[in-house]
Amino acid sequence: MNYLAGGMGGLMTIALESMAVAMPEVKGHPNRAAFRGVLSVVDTPSQRAPSGSGGRRVLLPRKVAEAALPSLLGMALDYAPSFDRHDVRRKVGVITSAEVVGRNLEVSGYLYARDFPEIVEEIAKEGLMRKQFKIPTPSTRSGQALSQKRDKDGASRAFVAHSEGSRLRISLSAAVQRLRDLTGDMRRRVSDPTAITVLRAESTGLAGTGLGMSFEVTDVLLADWGARVWTLKQVTFTGAAVLRKSKAAYQDTWIELSG
Repeated sequence: MNYLAGGMGGLMTIALESMAVAMPEVKGHPNRAAFRGVLSVVDTPSQRAPSGSGGRRVLLPRKVAEAALPSLLGMALDYAPSFDRHDVRRKVGVITSAEVVGRNLEVSGYLYARDFPEIVEEIAKEGLMRKQFKIPTPSTRSGQALSQKRDKDGASRAFVAHSEGSRLRISLSAAVQRLRDLTGDMRRRVSDPTAITVLRAESTGLAGTGLGMSFEVTDVLLADWGARVWTLKQVTFTGAAVLRKSKAAYQDTWIELSG
């Protein structure tokens, strides 16, 4: 959808592409806790290299993200207890709505609140932290242009220093998964040099607080395998994860409870 809004000097066009699965409303459902957040940023290179990219940063074009929105609906939200990677065996929620607003790929859905109360509690704390430090939260229903400016001072105060051992700890399972991804990609390139099998917007980094999100895509086609920053030509979303911002390839992602 495209909306027209009044602005300085005339009309301003705000692009809004959205898609949602109609879910029957059940007031007070004990196993539903609504969430919303930013899963990724379009038309902007990731700050860090995602898992499966061979150390390269990636760029998800708006048109590619919009074309893949149908594949994102109904996909699971997972997490690892260390909040540092995807874990497809720990599915804690489902995505029911996705839209590209400005440069943000925003999603919403439900967490399985009774099954995973610790996740709901952790995300609730994240929402309180965002409000306390006045970290901007874009509205997916607003007719205003989205601001990309961040309160650097407020954001920096929101992070708490961890111990040296925690900051240096590397997840062995994440390393094993990355090796598997790279091996699979090498086999795939034999038949198509511009394709990779699985790409996850999770990254290695220092430990820290603050929650972000990561997407998982498969059947990925690249514009140029040899480019320093991979531009994705085609993707199919197969899942998402909640993890620490310090482990996310896109640092401007976030998640909070809604409703």
